[in-house]
Amino acid sequence: MTAATATRYPPELRDALRRLTGDEKHTPSALSTLDVLTVLYDRILRISPATVDDPDRDRLLLSKGHGPAAYYAVLATRGYFPLDWLDDLGGRTSRLGHHPDRTLVPGVEISSGSLGHGLPIGVGVALGLRAQGLLDPRVYVLLGDAELDEGSNHEAIAYAGATGLDQLTAVVVDNASATHGWPGGLAGRFTVNGWSARTVDGRDHDALAGALRANEPGCPHLVVAVVESKW
Repeated sequence: MTAATATRYPPELRDALRRLTGDEKHTPSALSTLDVLTVLYDRILRISPATVDDPDRDRLLLSKGHGPAAYYAVLATRGYFPLDWLDDLGGRTSRLGHHPDRTLVPGVEISSGSLGHGLPIGVGVALGLRAQGLLDPRVYVLLGDAELDEGSNHEAIAYAGATGLDQLTAVVVDNASATHGWPGGLAGRFTVNGWSARTVDGRDHDALAGALRANEPGCPHLVVAVVESKW
């Protein structure tokens, strides 16, 4: 992942990304999520390698699972699994596939890669937490803007708004790759269904952290992280 050499990232994260080879065609997809993932794990998520099975933990569901290199690098540098796993991405005996597998990789909440599944699963997880009386954990779903072309997302957006799933936050990395788009902007697709929403620079860590904390009671929350086109 030689594209990830910018000094904006810590040396250990840059080194981890360089160790991941063999899926270069998805480098732009992976790097588009890097700042959001960094902010989530460093400032937002109430989870650690010691609490991956704690019922009271926050959950991050990577719906944008077809370019998971940045996700793996962030998890490894925060101690969820050994760094040397990064040296064998997609190998026959590797735990790190080109799509993440929750049964093989510590810290991964869902197996993903087929687009359009993460947000509906996130709605189900948030409903399950509510039904169990677990009201402190938050569920974050990381998506790409093109993924919203999948119809399953529209149902999830509408249902989450109608049921006031205020433990749910969707984070959409917007790199202008959606085929259809949405009249009035991406956030409007959610707010018309009762979501709160913030749109910020997807490379600005302070802006991302502020937007992620801006959820409101009684409704699900959206953060649109705008990055370079096609990244």
